[in-house]
Order: sequence, then structure tokens, then C-alpha cells
Amino acid sequence: MTSPQENILSRRTIYRFKDKAVPEAIITQALKAASCAPCHKHTHPWRFYSIGKNTRESLIPLITNLARIKSEKKGSSNVSKDIERAISKIKNAPVLFAITSKLSPDDSFREKEDYAATVCALHNMVLSFWSNGVGSLWSTGSVTREPETYQKLGINGKEEEIIGFIRSGYPLATPDVSKPSYEDVTTYLN
Repeated sequence: MTSPQENILSRRTIYRFKDKAVPEAIITQALKAASCAPCHKHTHPWRFYSIGKNTRESLIPLITNLARIKSEKKGSSNVSKDIERAISKIKNAPVLFAITSKLSPDDSFREKEDYAATVCALHNMVLSFWSNGVGSLWSTGSVTREPETYQKLGINGKEEEIIGFIRSGYPLATPDVSKPSYEDVTTYLN
């Protein structure tokens, strides 16, 4: 098992997954890790929606339409391939979650803090998966902002905001990514 530091430094976004189920024990461990994220005032604003096969199927018409619009807008020469790729992202991910954060329309500061806490929960989930050899991708694609998605997932859009989908599974490949040095992003003040 890797140390927490090694886990953080080695984690990468995984785009393609093996056709291999992730054991429930690993998923539960990731959910427990997510639930332990820090949050100001102990609001615990996050919710995790595990998206199963039937719900994924119900999203296909919406995903098809959104992929067609995006493909045509960018002038793609192969719209059907773009649509097929968008559908496969939802259908073929071994694990798929929608992550939401509680809304506070009357308190923008609280809503901002809750969003930050929910991102911490999401990242705890991703790091927990990674420590067990399971990769993840956080997606904020257009499907996460569509009212129809909220309806299909049973999410009240007046109370919660989808901050993204997490797709997870065993990596087919781990990309080699160059990250900026901490020195490039740190300013020391006297």
C-alpha cells in the first residue's frame, strides 16, 4: 500500500477503464472517505448518487441530443462517432456517481463554502479509489447541468446542485502528466 503522500502525488485522471467490476467494499471505502471531508459548520452538504444500469439507459436520449449539438457546433466530420463516444462514457464506466452540493440561495457565502467542502469530499473519494488501484475522472459536462438529468436522477435542483459525475474503474492506461512545480505556484510573504 502506498503512503498518503505517494497516493496524492501519483494520482492521475483516468479516461478509459477495463471491463472489470469494482468490488463493493472498495466503493464503500471511497464513500466513507468522502463522508469524512472537512466542512465549515459541519454542514455536510454533499450527496452521492450511484447511477445504475437502468438510470444510465434513461439518460441516453439526453446524452445523444447533447452530443449531437456539441458535435455539430464544433463542425465535426463524424457526428455519429462523437455521439457513440459520449454514450459509452456513461454506459461503460464500471462505477458512476453524480455528486451534489447543497444550495443556500439566501446565503452565497455558505453556498461557496459548501461547494468547496463538497469538492473536498469528491477528492477524498477519488484518492480512496486511487489507493485501491481504481482510477477516476471528474466530469462537469453539459449533462450535469440539464434539468432533465436532475429529473432522471431524482435530484431537487432547488436544493442541490450537481457539481459533476465521477466515473471510476480499473485503468486501461495511466497518463503521464506534467504538473507545475510547487515553486511556480507558491509566493512566500514576509
